[in-house]
Amino acid sequence: MAIAVSIVEDDAQARKIFAGWISRATGFRLVGDWGNAENAVESLPKLKPDVALMDINLPGMSGIDCIKSIKEKCPGTQFMMFTVYENDEKVLQALQAGATGYLLKRTNPSRILESIKELSQGGSPMSSNIARKLLHIFLGEKKSNKKEILTDRENEVLQLLADGLLYKEIAERLDIVHGTVRQHIHNIYEKLHVQNRTEAVNKYFERH
Repeated sequence: MAIAVSIVEDDAQARKIFAGWISRATGFRLVGDWGNAENAVESLPKLKPDVALMDINLPGMSGIDCIKSIKEKCPGTQFMMFTVYENDEKVLQALQAGATGYLLKRTNPSRILESIKELSQGGSPMSSNIARKLLHIFLGEKKSNKKEILTDRENEVLQLLADGLLYKEIAERLDIVHGTVRQHIHNIYEKLHVQNRTEAVNKYFERH
C-alpha cells in the first residue's frame, strides 16, 4: 500500500513543491497539507497519515507544540521534522515532543522520499549533521552525568587519583584522614561501577 503523507508548512510555495514531490512519487499518496498547526491539530487525527512532515516555525502554534498536542491522538503516525533549524535546543525539543525523524529542508527530494519510507518502516532518519549533533549532545551528557553523580569532594579525590597521588598524599593535600580517603574512593568505585583506580580514571575521563 502507498505511504500516506501529510504536510504542515506555512510557506505556500514550499508546501506546493513538497506536496508535488509526494503526489508524483510511486508508493506515496498525499492525504492533506496545512499552513498552520491549528488546522493540522483538527484534521490529522481524522486522516491518520503514516507520516507527517512538520515544519517548526509556524504562525501561532509551533510544529513542536503541534506534535505534543496530537501525538497521543495519532498513535500510528510518525512525525518527521522538516525544517531549517539545526540548533541543539530545537533538535532536542522536537525529539522530546515525539518526532522520530529530523530532516533539513535543503535535503534533496530523493533522500526525503527515502527517509519517509524509512520512517514508516520503523526507522529514525536524520540529516547527517543532525545525527552528529545528537551524538555530541549524548557524549557531552555522559561526561557531565559522571561528574554530577559524584560529590565535589569525590571529584577532587578522583582528580588527584588521576594525577597519580597515593592515598596518603591525597589525605595530606585535602587535609583529611587516610580512612576518609579510602571511604571516598570506595564510594567512587561503587558509583562508577568499577573495581580499581585505572578503571575509575579511564571511565570518568572517557579514556580508551
